[in-house]
Amino acid sequence: MEHLSVAQSESEIKEDTSMKNHHPPDKDKDKDTNMEPPSSPRHRMVVARWLPAEAQRPNIDEAPVFSPSSEEFEDTLAYIEKIRPLAEPYGICRIIPPSTWKPPCRLKEKSIWEHTKFPTRIQNVDLLQNREPMKKKPKSKKRKRRRNSKMGSSRRRSGSSPPSAEPPAASSSSSPEAEEKFGFNSGSDFTLEEFGEYALHFKHSYFEKKDTKRNPSVEEIEGEYWRIVETPTDEVEVYYGADLENGVLGSGFYKRTETVTGVDQYVASGWNLNNLPRLPGSVLSFEACDISGVLVPWLYVGMCFSSFCWHVEDHHLYSLNYHHFGEPKVWYGVPGNNATALEKVMRKHLPDLFDEQPDLLHGLVTQFSPSILKEEGVEVYRVVQNEGEYVLTFPRAYHAGFNCGFNCAEAVNVAPVGWLAHGQNAVELYSKETRKTSLSHDKLLLGAAYEAVKSLWELSSSSSGKENATSLRWKSFCGKKGTLTNAIEARLRMEEERIGALGRDASSLAKMEKDFDSNCERECFSCFYDLHLSASGCKCSPGDYACLKHSEDLCSCEEEDRFVLLRYTMDELSSLVRALEGESDDLKIWASKVLGSQEEDETKKTSSVISEEKKLKKGSSFDLNIDLELDCHEEDVKEEEEASTSGELTASESFGASIEPMSLGFLIFGKLWCSKHAIFPKGFKSRVKFYNVLDPTRMSNYISEVLDAGLMGPLFKVTLEESPDESFCNVSAHQCWEMVLQRVKDTCTSLGLPTSPRFEGINGLQMFGFLSPSIVEAIEALDPNHRLVEYWNHKNQTSSESKDHFISSNCSVSLTKGKLFGVDLM
Repeated sequence: MEHLSVAQSESEIKEDTSMKNHHPPDKDKDKDTNMEPPSSPRHRMVVARWLPAEAQRPNIDEAPVFSPSSEEFEDTLAYIEKIRPLAEPYGICRIIPPSTWKPPCRLKEKSIWEHTKFPTRIQNVDLLQNREPMKKKPKSKKRKRRRNSKMGSSRRRSGSSPPSAEPPAASSSSSPEAEEKFGFNSGSDFTLEEFGEYALHFKHSYFEKKDTKRNPSVEEIEGEYWRIVETPTDEVEVYYGADLENGVLGSGFYKRTETVTGVDQYVASGWNLNNLPRLPGSVLSFEACDISGVLVPWLYVGMCFSSFCWHVEDHHLYSLNYHHFGEPKVWYGVPGNNATALEKVMRKHLPDLFDEQPDLLHGLVTQFSPSILKEEGVEVYRVVQNEGEYVLTFPRAYHAGFNCGFNCAEAVNVAPVGWLAHGQNAVELYSKETRKTSLSHDKLLLGAAYEAVKSLWELSSSSSGKENATSLRWKSFCGKKGTLTNAIEARLRMEEERIGALGRDASSLAKMEKDFDSNCERECFSCFYDLHLSASGCKCSPGDYACLKHSEDLCSCEEEDRFVLLRYTMDELSSLVRALEGESDDLKIWASKVLGSQEEDETKKTSSVISEEKKLKKGSSFDLNIDLELDCHEEDVKEEEEASTSGELTASESFGASIEPMSLGFLIFGKLWCSKHAIFPKGFKSRVKFYNVLDPTRMSNYISEVLDAGLMGPLFKVTLEESPDESFCNVSAHQCWEMVLQRVKDTCTSLGLPTSPRFEGINGLQMFGFLSPSIVEAIEALDPNHRLVEYWNHKNQTSSESKDHFISSNCSVSLTKGKLFGVDLM
């Protein structure tokens, strides 16, 4: 992906301000690109000229080019993984889509092309490599070399530099350090139509020869570009509309939210860059925020010589760039295993710039000759990207390049599971460099692990034998030595080593609150390391935390005042590794953690939306202790929901129970999320007393929940509240409670306790509370438009026979005095 930096010295700001005096009166100040003075670029001659005899085109090898078939092109991440072993050694590659891939460009709509303006930056192409450190720069406004193709100097009227653009634009109140950083000043605002016209004028003027006007080849432009960068004779400045956020021009691809005919295949495709970061299998899908430039694409509108300088992607992510229209882009890539070598070579040849600014490469404002890199033994490769083609860059692969003329491209990041090891290396490097992170790597890592656990659980508990592609993809990353398993295990070993190095006893280790970093970023006070997984603190400074590496630097307090917060213990993380390896007991434990946690989060999000008025009709009160009302003769349609129909009392009928609804949850409008007799809200939770599975002589509380089993629909879970390890899961509410009952009976047998011959079955719907009128009424209120058709059709059909579908005339059950398993029933 391309990024640019913005900076402005104090003297340049004054010069820029003086230009404003030539603008029209205040009433026209917002029309600066339509009514510019004669000194603006639209009126100024381009004096600098092409010197073909001095061309310095690099002689380097081409990166590989791939042409997927239509079938291969259907799965974006699968194709990237397929070509990775072949392409990653080059750091960069070109992908030519099938001939059928011709997405319409949204930017060519008249309202955008002719009327929507975007900001630009001014690039001094001749200073991208050959420049003096800013502290040595003469204070005079005049430069030694003549300004031959000066761009307009009207500044942006509003907005700030993009998140990844460093350093930010300076102002008159900026610190001296910020003012001394070299960067790209803000330029005029253009429409695409205006920018295209100027770009064409500039290129024709620059490359024109006596009595001829011809379009130079890519190779000729490339030779001239590197002549300007390496051995400049004139000052050459160009505009670049780079890092344009979504709110400026929007995306070049149509999105799902836009109703345009004939674009469905492009709107839904993974090659639509609006979809790519959050595709199933990309761990960026576990990032909650829409980070501009990372998860939300940026646009790049270029002209001849406009440049993107050497850089790697944030967190060493992959990037994918699509060329929407216009003239070619020339790229150069260095594989990730040569990244350190590139940095050493640039430091060797540009010592003054690095002495002044050690993090020079973070600024994205320094170009460097591929020829010199090659001479110094750095592997470097070339790509020419044409309209309608993609360029893919790999983790920690430095890349740079320039544009051959007016064009428009779009780029975004993506993180296949295989990126996790690279991402871990990136955050460790950022910590050493005291550099802030853009993402919480541990959130992404754990998010991937949670999703894998869900998939493994779904596959292991599926009785139909059907396997969906997403679950199988996640399974492929698991198992012993699986990519995801290795990433979690490596993180575990890292934590074990760092906790061990602290030498703390177990009493100083505490469980981290689940919401520790939910409402604010938690990062190390010293190195900015993300603290999602662990954090060190002290009683003396509440709110301040350190990573485990800088725990001792936080304060000088006694050890008894210090503590370490852990999201998961080392035993729990070890169990997670085993779960990913396929150990059934550990998988069960983590499936319970993950599914339960996700439902709790979803319920919290939606509970505030459900008003008390919707819970009840006509002002009736919501009783938190609702007596069970039984429908013994209700017709059963689904086998999973059948209670005993033998006419004998079921276990749920043979004692007086009260259902305590804990959470209504929220509705999912799918076929599996209701039956003819009940609606199953995702996140529903209730409490009920029943015989303890460990000691049937006691009555204990059980928590009944409705979780999400993916394609299988609702997953019903019952847990013994006093012993959470005793949990039962099934895709049927009835079967779930049948499992509880069977466990009770088995325990009775092993303990030699008598069982009642009438204790033959249990009604799962009843035990969940789905047959209790007040609960039913509250759940029905969640579906005012009757979208759960199967349930409402059946209810409407039977409404004429009974005013209340859930209470039949034969359902009243009188409790009989006596004992069952030695427990008094009355």
